[in-house]
Amino acid sequence: MNRVVVALLVPVTWAPPGIPIETWRAALAEDVVDLLAPLAEVSPAIAVASADRSLAAAVSWPSMPVYELSRPTLVAALAAAEAAGADQAAVICADAPDLPALLVGKLLRPLSSRPVAVAPAVGGGLLGLAARLPVPEWLPELDPDLASLADLAAAAPRAGLLGQAPAWHRMRGPDDLRRLDPALEGWSTTRDLLSGRH
Repeated sequence: MNRVVVALLVPVTWAPPGIPIETWRAALAEDVVDLLAPLAEVSPAIAVASADRSLAAAVSWPSMPVYELSRPTLVAALAAAEAAGADQAAVICADAPDLPALLVGKLLRPLSSRPVAVAPAVGGGLLGLAARLPVPEWLPELDPDLASLADLAAAAPRAGLLGQAPAWHRMRGPDDLRRLDPALEGWSTTRDLLSGRH
């Protein structure tokens, strides 16, 4: 089975004081890509709007596929993974630098019995979405900042089609910054940026 995990380079509208927003966005994306790249039993990829191709090039690993999207949505990223030959795919928003690898596995696990799984974001929106491919026809286009678990549940033609993974925080404001866990491994680029070592 060909399973792909895609880092979706979502727009970033906030950065900590003193850090340029594009520098912040690149640090977040690099840490998420670095988390996904070495995962076992999945292939990593990046999905990005065409205008952000240079950011994808800066944070990608050698030979990592980059999907250029006309609209950088979760479902568009799933469709790109499908077009590249994947049987299953998970898409993770690339502004969650301290995401534990275990949570990626928990997003994929429900696909053994359900066609779609979702991980909410703390504070609203979605962190990630996974699906068996081809993408189910009932799955709506989803803005990761605005969509909710309720939107997905309402779109599903019947109950029981949607699995849920634990929620995790994305870096979208000062409250999210306080949720970063220094005890967690990884997220070294974001950590260095916040500590001034850049």
